[in-house]
Order: sequence, then C-alpha cells, then structure tokens
Amino acid sequence: MQLTAVLMPAPEGGFNAFNPETGSSSQGDSLEEALANLQEATSLYLEEFPLIPCGAPLLTTFEIPVHVA
Repeated sequence: MQLTAVLMPAPEGGFNAFNPETGSSSQGDSLEEALANLQEATSLYLEEFPLIPCGAPLLTTFEIPVHVA
C-alpha cells in the first residue's frame, strides 16, 4: 500500500513526519529515521484501523503572502 509522508524540519532539530491518510505522526534525528518511525507508527495504526484505499492522493503546495508590519 502506498501512502503519503510529509516530512518537515523540527525546531528542536531532526524531523517531524506525518501521514495524512491515517493522521499518524512520528519524528527522527534524520529524514531516514523519521520516515522509518512513521512507517512503523502507521503500520501499527493500520493493524487496528484498516484503511480502505480510495485512490492516489493529490499533493500540492500553496503560498500565503506575508505582510511585514
């Protein structure tokens, strides 16, 4: 099953990882560790709450203007 991972730098160092399909999240000191931890957390979640696939996710970005006071 292919799922989405969103990885962002954490303010305290390392990376936060989030899976939007399940809402599971994790963290790690490196991108690889954060992704591996997210895979484990998501797998454990799916053991209890199976996901019914409904197509590939559409992932995009958007910008919000920043106003300097």
